[in-house]
Amino acid sequence: MRIRGEVFWQWADPKLHSRTHEERLADGKLIDIQVRLSRVGATQLFLGIYDAEGVLIHEEGYDSRPGESMTRAMAWGGATR
Repeated sequence: MRIRGEVFWQWADPKLHSRTHEERLADGKLIDIQVRLSRVGATQLFLGIYDAEGVLIHEEGYDSRPGESMTRAMAWGGATR
């Protein structure tokens, strides 16, 4: 079970459709990348890193990724890990 931090809960909005990519690394860490469009059409990004037991290591939320599509923001999020 993943233990989400404050950044995730501030970013979360169940009314907005999002795309998610999760990746488990060889050391057991989980990378969680989520992208969505805000109500005004801005591309938003969430990055979360959790240890093998689901405990929060790091989270970042971006309210806007100007000039990026959801696909491009997802790729950027995956490249930054």
